[in-house]
Amino acid sequence: MALDVGIVGLPGSGKTALFNALTRAAASEHEMKEHVGMAAIADDRLDRLAVVESSAKITPATIRVVDVPGTGPALLGNMRRSDALLAVVRDDDDLENLKLELLVADRDHIEKRLERVRSQAKSGDQKLRQEAADLGQLLQHVDGGGTVADWGRPPPPELEPLTTKPLVVVVNETEPATSDSSSPVLGIDLELEEELAQLDDEEAAAFREGANSALEEVVLRLKDSLDLIAFFTVGDTEARAWTLRRGQTALDAAETIHTDIARGFIRCEVIDWQDLLDCGSRAEVSKRGLQRLEGKEYVVRDGDVINIRFNL
Repeated sequence: MALDVGIVGLPGSGKTALFNALTRAAASEHEMKEHVGMAAIADDRLDRLAVVESSAKITPATIRVVDVPGTGPALLGNMRRSDALLAVVRDDDDLENLKLELLVADRDHIEKRLERVRSQAKSGDQKLRQEAADLGQLLQHVDGGGTVADWGRPPPPELEPLTTKPLVVVVNETEPATSDSSSPVLGIDLELEEELAQLDDEEAAAFREGANSALEEVVLRLKDSLDLIAFFTVGDTEARAWTLRRGQTALDAAETIHTDIARGFIRCEVIDWQDLLDCGSRAEVSKRGLQRLEGKEYVVRDGDVINIRFNL
């Protein structure tokens, strides 16, 4: 399942323009409905591996992107299942106001859940009574000017607060400053990027005169904030990239591809992507002893080319 990123922003911030630029959709900000699309994760390693294997098709890894209309506790609540948030703002004031909206939405959610859990805890369930006590303390902390993040202990897992999710900030500006990978925010002309997303790749590249798309940096920052790695499955039919959280195993990789493959997992053949490029073929990789057989507990590394053996 693709990881889920929610786009948040005040009205008129340009968040739907960012959604369209990332997903190549044609959504309208005037449509009062949720927009959902997929954003590709650019990775030049995949293209190079496809050449080695003469792959007929190239499929990049993707991130699921969700854009909801407006703000407010009810609408922002739809973002609670998101793995990370993309905040679109015009300036620092916008960012502070948006953070306040997120905190208010969390405060509203804490209060409503506390009411529900307190009612359920009357059954005498010790776990529910403990959660009610924790939620009461957390609500008091937030009402006193604190945040969920600085409460000092993890919130109940059922709460899914917005303000503790990884946050990537995009400033919508017509003349972005020179990109700085160390800056906590990204300045992007979203109207321009939305227009370029409607062109084919060659036309867009010609317009940029060789410069990378600012959107690639957005996606890469999301990837970093979620601590993702990429692994590849490559053959003559398709070269495909997939994502995992750092530290996940070969069995997790199998399940990412298909649950049946995970269920019938035997072992996997693993090649480092650079070794496959350097050798020029799987046969040469094998000849040099650079292919490994690993079990289901193997921790996948970024850039692994994996072939899973399975039997149903």
